[in-house]
Amino acid sequence: MVLERRLAGVLLHPTSLPGRFGIGDLGPECHRFLDWMRDAGLGYWQLLPLGPTSFGDSPYQCFSAFAGNPMLISPESLVADSLARQEDILPPPLPFDRVDYGAVIAWKTQLLSYVFDRFLKNKPQALALRFAAFRKRPEVAYWLKDYAEFRVCKDIHNGIAWNEWEAKYRDRNATAMTKLRKDRAREIEFHEFCQFLFFEQWDRVKQAAHDRGIQTIGDVPIYVAYDSADTWANREFFQLDKKGLPIEVAGVPPDYFSETGQLWGNPLYDWDKMKASKYKFWVQRLKAVFTKVDVVRIDHFRGFMGFWAVPFGQRTAVKGKWRRGPGEDFFKAMKRRFKSLPIIAEDLGEITPDVIEMRDKLDLPGMKIMQFAWGLNNFDPLIPNADSDFHVHNHIRNSVVYTGTHDNDTTVGWYQNSSSAEERHHMRVYLATDGSQPHWDLIRAAFMSSANTAIIPMQDFLGLDSGARMNFPGKAEGNWTWRMSGDEVNWDLAKSIRALTLLFQRCATPPDIALPREDPAKLNYLSD
Repeated sequence: MVLERRLAGVLLHPTSLPGRFGIGDLGPECHRFLDWMRDAGLGYWQLLPLGPTSFGDSPYQCFSAFAGNPMLISPESLVADSLARQEDILPPPLPFDRVDYGAVIAWKTQLLSYVFDRFLKNKPQALALRFAAFRKRPEVAYWLKDYAEFRVCKDIHNGIAWNEWEAKYRDRNATAMTKLRKDRAREIEFHEFCQFLFFEQWDRVKQAAHDRGIQTIGDVPIYVAYDSADTWANREFFQLDKKGLPIEVAGVPPDYFSETGQLWGNPLYDWDKMKASKYKFWVQRLKAVFTKVDVVRIDHFRGFMGFWAVPFGQRTAVKGKWRRGPGEDFFKAMKRRFKSLPIIAEDLGEITPDVIEMRDKLDLPGMKIMQFAWGLNNFDPLIPNADSDFHVHNHIRNSVVYTGTHDNDTTVGWYQNSSSAEERHHMRVYLATDGSQPHWDLIRAAFMSSANTAIIPMQDFLGLDSGARMNFPGKAEGNWTWRMSGDEVNWDLAKSIRALTLLFQRCATPPDIALPREDPAKLNYLSD
């Protein structure tokens, strides 16, 4: 069993942290948030994928499944490390309540370029040695050069997708790539240096979490983005034609979220070639992520058993077909390679018996969503569907219960806008509540659950409405931008959550942990 201890945690992507630099980052605000988590008794911090985002700014569509997002690099930490001066990190006017990705990317890229210029000019010995050591890390060396060359090629071609590049770059012609490394050595090193800065800061965050008794839960989408270094540098492992175009792409059939399904557009794996290579790409991918986080949630776990394949060029996912995945053979290979597989299986949606069988055979926890628990009974519309796996009385210990996920509305938004009158009635009757605070109702139910792990989106701890929703599946714009103001994340909220972690035996820190020395009534962890 992966998550054996009874604990609670929070789901919050670092981009949503507060601060004055237009986007949450890995600096002081992040460390203050960890302090707040410790005092709230929370033992898990779940994040979305940490990669460099591409078109649409989705962390599920990244330029690399291995690299870190340079936009998460903290300007304040650069100053603390003597890589920049305080006057160098004065940002332009940027919104505080949401991420304006265009403005942030332009400003922070300029800042990072300046920091790199200073590094090249001064070449501080200790930093240069750490940079050199980073490039040689086994979990880094596999992907770093390909990623940096990919980013430079994208810059050369004004950001268009790799299949539209000059053929010599699209097909990674040996002579052309050798010349690229010589002519564009500085630009390639810049992208490698940004990765070095990201991982130095992330390693500190992870250690700070461990020092506070907190483990990190990462997120690995089963698929990688088409326009990524992963696909470009590993074409033999994907279903692509001679020009690099996908034959079929990934998605899911019509479901709870969309009547036309979800057309993700990711390239599908050539599982036969993956198997012939002993799943080399996936071994390296998991090796990298297991060094980055403590536990991994595999998004769309069912895709290993069967996946929805949509002909390339379709506008919706309706005309897809189910294809067979690698199944048990894949997991046998992973178990031979890794001593343990600290994995959470995302087992939502249309799940077949073989998916449940594999999840249980591997002893992996699945997911329970409290917002899904209040569906109608097919035989009597006046009573809840008591057979639902999402109902609290049907939860099992080896599972992770959420009020909702990044793809759901906030609980307040769900109660106000997304739920039916029957669902709201069933929830109120079942939980013996008047529904005036639906977020706390579902949080208490999740904490009360027999599931070992309860994860609550930060928006639900704050009681925010639909305006704070992180993602709306099928909606192309306006996602991934929500940020905390910081004012609400204070001792009063920590004390309320801590009371529940103690009541339901989920507290990650001892009950007698030293409380903040400042006046708790005035304490705000995320303000200066």
